[in-house]
Amino acid sequence: MKNVQQQQTLSEMVEFAGTGLHSGNKVTAKFLPAPANTGIVFRRVDLEGKPEIEARVDNVSDTTRSTTLSKGNIKLHTVEHILSTFSGMGVDNAIVELDANEPPIGDGSARDFCEAVRKAGLSLQAENREPLKITEPMGVQVGDSILSVFPYDGFKISCTSSDAKGQFTQYYSTEIDPETWEIEISKARTFCFYEEIEFLIKNGLIKGGSLENAVIIRDDVVLTNEPLRYPDEFVRHKILDIIGDLYLIGRPVQAHIIAIRPSHKINCELARQFAAIANKPKVPTQTFAPPAEESKSKAMVEPEKELPPPIPQDATSLDVNMVMKILPHRYPFLMVDRVTKIDGNKIQAIKNVSINEPFFEGHFPGHPIMPGVLQLEAIAQVAGILTLNNPENWGKIAYFLAADTVKWRKPVLPGDTLVIDVEVMKSRGKIGKAKGVCSVNGNTVSEAVVTFMMAKA
Repeated sequence: MKNVQQQQTLSEMVEFAGTGLHSGNKVTAKFLPAPANTGIVFRRVDLEGKPEIEARVDNVSDTTRSTTLSKGNIKLHTVEHILSTFSGMGVDNAIVELDANEPPIGDGSARDFCEAVRKAGLSLQAENREPLKITEPMGVQVGDSILSVFPYDGFKISCTSSDAKGQFTQYYSTEIDPETWEIEISKARTFCFYEEIEFLIKNGLIKGGSLENAVIIRDDVVLTNEPLRYPDEFVRHKILDIIGDLYLIGRPVQAHIIAIRPSHKINCELARQFAAIANKPKVPTQTFAPPAEESKSKAMVEPEKELPPPIPQDATSLDVNMVMKILPHRYPFLMVDRVTKIDGNKIQAIKNVSINEPFFEGHFPGHPIMPGVLQLEAIAQVAGILTLNNPENWGKIAYFLAADTVKWRKPVLPGDTLVIDVEVMKSRGKIGKAKGVCSVNGNTVSEAVVTFMMAKA
Protein backbone atom coordinates (compact mmCIF):
# COMPACT_ATOMS: atom_id res chain seq x y z
CA MET A 1 0.00 0.00 0.00
CA LYS A 2 2.97 2.33 0.54
CA ASN A 3 3.24 5.06 -2.13
CA VAL A 4 0.40 3.54 -4.20
CA GLN A 5 -2.47 5.98 -4.67
CA GLN A 6 -4.44 4.05 -7.30
CA GLN A 7 -6.50 0.91 -6.88
CA GLN A 8 -4.95 -2.41 -7.90
CA THR A 9 -6.18 -5.78 -9.09
CA LEU A 10 -4.50 -9.00 -10.20
CA SER A 11 -2.87 -9.05 -13.61
CA GLU A 12 -4.11 -12.56 -14.40
CA MET A 13 -5.94 -15.56 -12.95
CA VAL A 14 -4.05 -17.90 -10.63
CA GLU A 15 -5.21 -21.30 -9.33
CA PHE A 16 -4.15 -23.56 -6.44
CA ALA A 17 -5.63 -26.36 -4.31
CA GLY A 18 -5.55 -27.71 -0.77
CA THR A 19 -7.64 -28.65 2.26
CA GLY A 20 -9.94 -26.54 4.45
CA LEU A 21 -8.77 -26.27 8.08
CA HIS A 22 -12.14 -26.60 9.82
CA SER A 23 -14.17 -28.45 7.17
CA GLY A 24 -11.44 -30.85 6.06
CA ASN A 25 -12.80 -30.61 2.50
CA LYS A 26 -10.60 -30.66 -0.57
CA VAL A 27 -10.86 -27.32 -2.32
CA THR A 28 -9.60 -25.57 -5.43
CA ALA A 29 -9.25 -21.80 -5.31
CA LYS A 30 -8.88 -19.28 -8.11
CA PHE A 31 -7.93 -15.61 -7.75
CA LEU A 32 -9.25 -13.54 -10.66
CA PRO A 33 -8.90 -9.86 -11.66
CA ALA A 34 -11.89 -7.60 -10.99
CA PRO A 35 -12.94 -4.12 -12.14
CA ALA A 36 -12.19 -1.06 -10.02
CA ASN A 37 -14.47 -0.49 -7.00
CA THR A 38 -15.49 -4.17 -6.95
CA GLY A 39 -13.73 -4.92 -3.68
CA ILE A 40 -13.14 -8.54 -2.71
CA VAL A 41 -15.88 -10.98 -3.72
CA PHE A 42 -16.05 -14.73 -2.96
CA ARG A 43 -17.82 -16.95 -5.48
CA ARG A 44 -19.03 -20.50 -4.67
CA VAL A 45 -18.68 -22.30 -8.02
CA ASP A 46 -19.73 -25.62 -6.45
CA LEU A 47 -23.28 -24.34 -5.92
CA GLU A 48 -26.07 -23.75 -8.41
CA GLY A 49 -25.97 -20.26 -9.85
CA LYS A 50 -22.44 -19.69 -8.52
CA PRO A 51 -23.63 -17.37 -5.71
CA GLU A 52 -21.35 -14.58 -4.53
CA ILE A 53 -20.61 -13.18 -1.06
CA GLU A 54 -19.00 -9.78 -0.76
CA ALA A 55 -16.19 -9.51 1.80
CA ARG A 56 -18.08 -7.04 3.97
CA VAL A 57 -18.40 -6.96 7.72
CA ASP A 58 -22.20 -6.90 7.34
CA ASN A 59 -21.93 -10.44 5.99
CA VAL A 60 -20.03 -11.82 9.01
CA SER A 61 -22.13 -14.49 10.71
CA ASP A 62 -19.67 -16.25 13.01
CA THR A 63 -16.29 -15.53 14.61
CA THR A 64 -15.64 -18.81 16.45
CA ARG A 65 -11.95 -19.59 15.80
CA SER A 66 -12.22 -18.02 12.32
CA THR A 67 -14.27 -15.48 10.39
CA THR A 68 -17.32 -16.83 8.55
CA LEU A 69 -19.28 -14.95 5.89
CA SER A 70 -22.93 -15.74 5.11
CA LYS A 71 -25.47 -14.59 2.57
CA GLY A 72 -28.83 -16.30 2.69
CA ASN A 73 -28.11 -20.01 3.11
CA ILE A 74 -24.61 -19.69 1.63
CA LYS A 75 -21.67 -19.79 4.04
CA LEU A 76 -17.93 -19.40 3.65
CA HIS A 77 -15.54 -20.13 6.51
CA THR A 78 -11.99 -18.94 7.36
CA VAL A 79 -11.67 -16.02 4.97
CA GLU A 80 -9.29 -13.96 7.12
CA HIS A 81 -5.98 -15.25 5.70
CA ILE A 82 -6.96 -14.44 2.09
CA LEU A 83 -8.23 -11.02 3.12
CA SER A 84 -5.02 -10.34 5.07
CA THR A 85 -3.05 -11.22 1.94
CA PHE A 86 -5.03 -8.84 -0.25
CA SER A 87 -4.83 -6.07 2.35
CA GLY A 88 -1.13 -6.56 3.05
CA MET A 89 -0.13 -6.77 -0.60
CA GLY A 90 -2.38 -3.95 -1.76
CA VAL A 91 -5.04 -5.83 -3.76
CA ASP A 92 -8.18 -3.67 -3.81
CA ASN A 93 -10.31 -5.68 -6.24
CA ALA A 94 -10.45 -9.44 -6.85
CA ILE A 95 -12.81 -12.38 -7.33
CA VAL A 96 -12.07 -15.51 -5.30
CA GLU A 97 -13.65 -18.65 -6.76
CA LEU A 98 -13.97 -21.69 -4.47
CA ASP A 99 -15.49 -25.13 -5.06
CA ALA A 100 -16.07 -25.74 -1.32
CA ASN A 101 -17.17 -23.81 1.76
CA GLU A 102 -13.67 -22.86 2.91
CA PRO A 103 -10.38 -21.78 1.25
CA PRO A 104 -7.32 -24.03 1.45
CA ILE A 105 -5.50 -23.59 4.77
CA GLY A 106 -2.07 -24.23 3.23
CA ASP A 107 0.52 -24.41 6.00
CA GLY A 108 -1.61 -22.37 8.41
CA SER A 109 -0.11 -19.04 7.38
CA ALA A 110 -0.77 -16.75 4.41
CA ARG A 111 2.39 -17.81 2.58
CA ASP A 112 0.60 -19.79 -0.16
CA PHE A 113 -1.80 -16.92 -0.83
CA CYS A 114 1.14 -14.52 -0.96
CA GLU A 115 2.88 -16.71 -3.54
CA ALA A 116 -0.33 -16.86 -5.59
CA VAL A 117 -0.63 -13.06 -5.70
CA ARG A 118 3.04 -12.77 -6.65
CA LYS A 119 2.50 -15.28 -9.47
CA ALA A 120 -0.56 -13.42 -10.75
CA GLY A 121 1.07 -9.99 -10.52
CA LEU A 122 -0.62 -6.66 -9.84
CA SER A 123 -2.10 -4.10 -12.24
CA LEU A 124 -2.86 -0.48 -11.48
CA GLN A 125 -6.40 0.77 -12.15
CA ALA A 126 -7.58 4.26 -13.08
CA GLU A 127 -9.62 4.91 -9.93
CA ASN A 128 -7.97 6.33 -6.84
CA ARG A 129 -7.64 4.36 -3.62
CA GLU A 130 -9.52 5.97 -0.72
CA PRO A 131 -8.18 4.81 2.66
CA LEU A 132 -10.26 5.26 5.79
CA LYS A 133 -8.27 7.82 7.76
CA ILE A 134 -9.00 7.70 11.49
CA THR A 135 -8.95 11.24 12.91
CA GLU A 136 -9.96 10.67 16.54
CA PRO A 137 -9.04 8.04 19.14
CA MET A 138 -11.51 5.20 19.54
CA GLY A 139 -11.62 1.71 20.96
CA VAL A 140 -13.61 -1.39 21.73
CA GLN A 141 -13.48 -4.02 24.47
CA VAL A 142 -14.95 -7.52 24.45
CA GLY A 143 -14.22 -9.47 27.62
CA ASP A 144 -10.49 -9.22 28.21
CA SER A 145 -9.80 -8.32 24.57
CA ILE A 146 -9.10 -4.63 23.91
CA LEU A 147 -8.48 -2.76 20.66
CA SER A 148 -7.49 0.91 20.85
CA VAL A 149 -7.19 3.05 17.73
CA PHE A 150 -5.29 6.31 17.28
CA PRO A 151 -4.73 8.71 14.39
CA TYR A 152 -1.63 7.79 12.40
CA ASP A 153 -0.20 8.67 9.01
CA GLY A 154 0.04 5.08 7.81
CA PHE A 155 -1.05 1.67 9.06
CA LYS A 156 0.58 0.29 12.21
CA ILE A 157 -0.37 -2.51 14.59
CA SER A 158 1.06 -3.07 18.08
CA CYS A 159 -0.19 -6.29 19.61
CA THR A 160 0.12 -8.19 22.89
CA SER A 161 -1.15 -11.77 23.03
CA SER A 162 -1.19 -14.47 25.71
CA ASP A 163 -3.09 -17.60 26.63
CA ALA A 164 -5.77 -17.80 29.31
CA LYS A 165 -3.14 -18.52 31.97
CA GLY A 166 -0.97 -15.56 31.03
CA GLN A 167 1.61 -17.87 29.44
CA PHE A 168 3.29 -17.38 26.08
CA THR A 169 2.86 -13.63 26.38
CA GLN A 170 4.27 -12.01 23.24
CA TYR A 171 4.40 -8.44 21.95
CA TYR A 172 5.11 -7.19 18.45
CA SER A 173 4.71 -3.84 16.71
CA THR A 174 5.19 -3.03 13.04
CA GLU A 175 4.21 -0.74 10.20
CA ILE A 176 2.06 -2.58 7.68
CA ASP A 177 2.97 -2.24 4.00
CA PRO A 178 3.54 -4.87 1.28
CA GLU A 179 7.19 -5.38 2.23
CA THR A 180 6.75 -5.66 5.99
CA TRP A 181 3.58 -7.73 5.62
CA GLU A 182 5.31 -10.32 3.44
CA ILE A 183 8.53 -10.50 5.46
CA GLU A 184 7.31 -10.04 9.03
CA ILE A 185 3.69 -11.28 9.06
CA SER A 186 2.70 -13.53 6.14
CA LYS A 187 4.57 -16.67 7.25
CA ALA A 188 3.17 -16.73 10.84
CA ARG A 189 1.08 -19.90 11.27
CA THR A 190 -2.18 -20.44 13.08
CA PHE A 191 -1.92 -22.07 16.50
CA CYS A 192 -4.04 -23.48 19.28
CA PHE A 193 -3.60 -24.85 22.79
CA TYR A 194 -3.76 -28.60 23.38
CA GLU A 195 -6.61 -28.30 25.88
CA GLU A 196 -8.73 -26.58 23.20
CA ILE A 197 -8.52 -29.45 20.72
CA GLU A 198 -11.24 -31.62 22.28
CA PHE A 199 -13.67 -28.67 22.32
CA LEU A 200 -12.89 -27.81 18.69
CA ILE A 201 -13.39 -31.40 17.53
CA LYS A 202 -16.70 -31.75 19.42
CA ASN A 203 -17.91 -28.57 17.72
CA GLY A 204 -17.12 -29.87 14.25
CA LEU A 205 -13.99 -27.76 13.75
CA ILE A 206 -10.34 -28.40 12.72
CA LYS A 207 -11.31 -31.51 10.71
CA GLY A 208 -8.44 -30.69 8.37
CA GLY A 209 -6.04 -29.66 11.12
CA SER A 210 -2.62 -31.23 11.63
CA LEU A 211 0.95 -30.26 12.45
CA GLU A 212 1.28 -29.57 8.73
CA ASN A 213 -0.93 -26.48 9.07
CA ALA A 214 -0.96 -25.47 12.74
CA VAL A 215 1.25 -25.13 15.79
CA ILE A 216 0.05 -26.85 18.97
CA ILE A 217 0.98 -25.60 22.44
CA ARG A 218 0.87 -28.16 25.26
CA ASP A 219 1.89 -26.82 28.67
CA ASP A 220 5.36 -25.36 28.07
CA VAL A 221 6.01 -27.41 24.92
CA VAL A 222 5.47 -26.16 21.36
CA LEU A 223 4.55 -28.97 18.96
CA THR A 224 5.40 -28.21 15.34
CA ASN A 225 6.74 -30.06 12.32
CA GLU A 226 9.40 -27.38 11.81
CA PRO A 227 11.11 -24.76 14.00
CA LEU A 228 9.15 -21.61 14.74
CA ARG A 229 9.45 -19.18 11.87
CA TYR A 230 9.64 -16.18 14.19
CA PRO A 231 10.53 -16.14 17.91
CA ASP A 232 7.15 -14.42 18.45
CA GLU A 233 5.19 -16.27 15.77
CA PHE A 234 1.96 -16.44 17.79
CA VAL A 235 1.47 -12.69 18.18
CA ARG A 236 2.44 -12.12 14.55
CA HIS A 237 -0.34 -14.50 13.49
CA LYS A 238 -2.73 -12.47 15.65
CA ILE A 239 -1.66 -9.39 13.67
CA LEU A 240 -2.21 -11.31 10.42
CA ASP A 241 -5.79 -12.04 11.55
CA ILE A 242 -6.42 -8.40 12.56
CA ILE A 243 -5.33 -7.19 9.13
CA GLY A 244 -7.63 -9.68 7.40
CA ASP A 245 -10.67 -9.00 9.56
CA LEU A 246 -10.33 -5.22 9.24
CA TYR A 247 -10.23 -5.51 5.44
CA LEU A 248 -13.91 -6.39 5.71
CA ILE A 249 -14.57 -2.64 5.55
CA GLY A 250 -13.57 -2.84 1.88
CA ARG A 251 -10.75 -0.30 1.95
CA PRO A 252 -7.35 0.29 3.56
CA VAL A 253 -7.08 1.92 6.99
CA GLN A 254 -4.80 4.71 8.16
CA ALA A 255 -4.44 4.32 11.93
CA HIS A 256 -2.32 2.90 14.72
CA ILE A 257 -4.10 -0.05 16.32
CA ILE A 258 -3.02 -1.25 19.75
CA ALA A 259 -4.38 -4.73 20.42
CA ILE A 260 -4.49 -6.66 23.69
CA ARG A 261 -5.42 -10.33 23.38
CA PRO A 262 -7.37 -9.81 20.12
CA SER A 263 -9.86 -12.28 18.67
CA HIS A 264 -11.92 -12.52 15.50
CA LYS A 265 -14.93 -11.35 17.50
CA ILE A 266 -13.39 -8.06 18.61
CA ASN A 267 -11.62 -7.57 15.26
CA CYS A 268 -14.96 -7.71 13.45
CA GLU A 269 -16.58 -5.43 16.03
CA LEU A 270 -13.93 -2.81 15.32
CA ALA A 271 -14.46 -3.37 11.59
CA ARG A 272 -18.16 -2.58 12.13
CA GLN A 273 -17.23 0.68 13.84
CA PHE A 274 -14.85 1.52 11.00
CA ALA A 275 -17.57 0.74 8.45
CA ALA A 276 -19.97 3.05 10.27
CA ILE A 277 -17.40 5.86 10.02
CA ALA A 278 -16.73 5.10 6.36
CA ASN A 279 -20.44 5.12 5.52
CA LYS A 280 -21.21 8.29 7.46
CA PRO A 281 -22.39 11.02 5.08
CA LYS A 282 -19.84 13.75 4.57
CA VAL A 283 -20.80 17.23 5.78
CA PRO A 284 -21.30 19.45 2.73
CA THR A 285 -18.71 22.15 2.25
CA GLN A 286 -19.95 25.56 3.44
CA THR A 287 -20.87 27.65 0.43
CA PHE A 288 -20.37 31.02 2.09
CA ALA A 289 -17.62 31.93 4.55
CA PRO A 290 -17.01 35.20 6.39
CA PRO A 291 -14.51 37.55 4.77
CA ALA A 292 -10.91 37.05 5.84
CA GLU A 293 -10.75 40.45 7.51
CA GLU A 294 -13.85 39.73 9.60
CA SER A 295 -12.40 36.42 10.77
CA LYS A 296 -9.13 38.09 11.62
CA SER A 297 -10.75 40.82 13.69
CA LYS A 298 -12.89 38.29 15.56
CA ALA A 299 -9.81 36.30 16.48
CA MET A 300 -8.21 39.51 17.76
CA VAL A 301 -11.08 40.40 20.07
CA GLU A 302 -11.62 36.82 21.29
CA PRO A 303 -8.15 35.43 22.11
CA GLU A 304 -7.84 31.80 23.07
CA LYS A 305 -8.18 31.34 26.80
CA GLU A 306 -5.29 29.82 28.72
CA LEU A 307 -6.07 26.72 30.74
CA PRO A 308 -5.28 26.81 34.46
CA PRO A 309 -2.56 24.47 35.73
CA PRO A 310 -4.01 21.09 36.81
CA ILE A 311 -1.93 21.00 40.03
CA PRO A 312 0.76 23.18 41.67
CA GLN A 313 4.07 22.85 39.84
CA ASP A 314 5.98 22.26 43.07
CA ALA A 315 3.77 19.38 44.25
CA THR A 316 5.71 16.28 45.32
CA SER A 317 2.70 13.98 45.98
CA LEU A 318 -0.87 13.77 44.71
CA ASP A 319 -4.06 12.20 46.00
CA VAL A 320 -6.52 10.56 43.63
CA ASN A 321 -8.58 13.75 43.17
CA MET A 322 -5.49 15.60 41.99
CA VAL A 323 -4.56 12.68 39.75
CA MET A 324 -7.97 12.91 38.05
CA LYS A 325 -7.36 16.60 37.33
CA ILE A 326 -4.51 15.50 35.10
CA LEU A 327 -5.55 12.14 33.67
CA PRO A 328 -8.77 11.68 31.65
CA HIS A 329 -9.10 8.05 32.80
CA ARG A 330 -11.92 7.01 35.12
CA TYR A 331 -13.24 3.77 36.63
CA PRO A 332 -12.69 1.03 35.65
CA PHE A 333 -9.59 2.11 33.73
CA LEU A 334 -7.86 4.46 36.16
CA MET A 335 -4.78 2.51 37.29
CA VAL A 336 -3.35 5.09 39.74
CA ASP A 337 -4.64 5.61 43.29
CA ARG A 338 -1.97 7.99 44.55
CA VAL A 339 1.33 9.61 43.55
CA THR A 340 3.80 9.27 46.40
CA LYS A 341 6.82 11.06 44.98
CA ILE A 342 7.71 13.48 42.18
CA ASP A 343 11.39 14.33 41.72
CA GLY A 344 12.32 16.04 38.47
CA ASN A 345 11.78 13.57 35.64
CA LYS A 346 11.05 10.70 38.05
CA ILE A 347 7.73 9.80 39.62
CA GLN A 348 6.42 7.06 41.89
CA ALA A 349 2.77 6.05 42.27
CA ILE A 350 0.75 3.21 43.75
CA LYS A 351 -2.22 1.11 42.73
CA ASN A 352 -4.03 -0.80 45.48
CA VAL A 353 -5.12 -4.05 43.86
CA SER A 354 -8.47 -5.03 45.35
CA ILE A 355 -10.40 -8.26 44.83
CA ASN A 356 -13.24 -5.97 43.68
CA GLU A 357 -11.32 -5.03 40.52
CA PRO A 358 -13.66 -5.78 37.55
CA PHE A 359 -10.98 -7.65 35.61
CA PHE A 360 -10.73 -10.38 38.27
CA GLU A 361 -14.19 -11.61 37.31
CA GLY A 362 -12.79 -13.14 34.15
CA HIS A 363 -9.03 -13.21 34.82
CA PHE A 364 -9.34 -15.82 36.16
CA PRO A 365 -12.29 -17.37 38.03
CA GLY A 366 -10.86 -19.12 41.09
CA HIS A 367 -7.35 -17.91 40.32
CA PRO A 368 -7.38 -14.08 40.23
CA ILE A 369 -4.31 -12.46 38.62
CA MET A 370 -3.96 -8.84 37.52
CA PRO A 371 -3.47 -8.81 33.71
CA GLY A 372 0.05 -7.86 32.74
CA VAL A 373 -1.22 -5.48 30.10
CA LEU A 374 -2.93 -3.41 32.82
CA GLN A 375 0.40 -3.07 34.60
CA LEU A 376 1.71 -1.73 31.30
CA GLU A 377 -1.24 0.68 31.22
CA ALA A 378 -0.39 1.79 34.78
CA ILE A 379 3.15 2.65 33.67
CA ALA A 380 1.79 4.69 30.77
CA GLN A 381 -0.67 6.55 33.02
CA VAL A 382 2.01 7.42 35.59
CA ALA A 383 4.26 8.70 32.81
CA GLY A 384 1.31 10.74 31.57
CA ILE A 385 0.84 12.39 34.98
CA LEU A 386 4.37 13.75 34.95
CA THR A 387 4.21 14.89 31.33
CA LEU A 388 0.67 16.29 31.18
CA ASN A 389 1.28 18.57 34.15
CA ASN A 390 3.91 20.52 32.20
CA PRO A 391 2.57 23.94 31.16
CA GLU A 392 2.95 23.23 27.44
CA ASN A 393 0.77 20.12 27.81
CA TRP A 394 -2.09 21.52 29.91
CA GLY A 395 -5.43 20.37 28.55
CA LYS A 396 -3.92 17.69 26.29
CA ILE A 397 -4.21 13.90 26.27
CA ALA A 398 -1.32 11.42 26.10
CA TYR A 399 -1.98 8.63 23.56
CA PHE A 400 -0.18 5.34 24.22
CA LEU A 401 1.77 4.51 21.02
CA ALA A 402 4.10 1.60 21.74
CA ALA A 403 5.85 -0.52 24.34
CA ASP A 404 9.33 -2.02 24.10
CA THR A 405 11.40 -4.46 26.20
CA VAL A 406 8.23 -5.54 28.00
CA LYS A 407 8.79 -8.15 30.71
CA TRP A 408 6.32 -9.70 33.14
CA ARG A 409 8.18 -11.43 35.94
CA LYS A 410 5.72 -12.31 38.73
CA PRO A 411 1.93 -12.43 39.15
CA VAL A 412 0.11 -9.57 40.92
CA LEU A 413 -2.65 -10.81 43.23
CA PRO A 414 -5.61 -9.30 45.09
CA GLY A 415 -4.42 -7.44 48.18
CA ASP A 416 -1.09 -6.43 46.62
CA THR A 417 0.04 -2.83 46.50
CA LEU A 418 1.50 -2.18 43.07
CA VAL A 419 4.29 0.41 43.19
CA ILE A 420 4.94 2.07 39.83
CA ASP A 421 8.29 3.85 39.34
CA VAL A 422 8.65 5.79 36.11
CA GLU A 423 11.47 7.86 34.65
CA VAL A 424 10.63 10.09 31.67
CA MET A 425 13.54 9.58 29.31
CA LYS A 426 12.40 11.89 26.53
CA SER A 427 9.68 14.50 26.14
CA ARG A 428 10.27 16.57 23.06
CA GLY A 429 7.52 18.09 20.98
CA LYS A 430 4.55 15.75 20.70
CA ILE A 431 6.40 12.50 21.50
CA GLY A 432 7.49 11.22 24.91
CA LYS A 433 9.25 8.08 26.09
CA ALA A 434 9.47 6.68 29.61
CA LYS A 435 10.88 3.67 31.42
CA GLY A 436 8.66 2.07 34.05
CA VAL A 437 9.07 -0.63 36.67
CA CYS A 438 6.21 -2.16 38.68
CA SER A 439 7.00 -3.86 41.97
CA VAL A 440 5.26 -5.53 44.91
CA ASN A 441 6.98 -5.66 48.30
CA GLY A 442 10.22 -4.58 46.67
CA ASN A 443 10.15 -7.35 44.03
CA THR A 444 9.90 -6.38 40.37
CA VAL A 445 6.78 -7.82 38.73
CA SER A 446 6.90 -6.07 35.35
CA GLU A 447 8.85 -3.47 33.40
CA ALA A 448 8.70 -1.73 30.04
CA VAL A 449 9.65 1.31 28.00
CA VAL A 450 6.56 3.11 26.72
CA THR A 451 6.16 5.71 23.98
CA PHE A 452 3.28 8.18 23.91
CA MET A 453 2.08 11.16 21.89
CA MET A 454 0.59 14.45 23.09
CA ALA A 455 -2.52 15.70 21.33
CA LYS A 456 -5.32 18.15 21.97
CA ALA A 457 -8.23 16.74 23.97
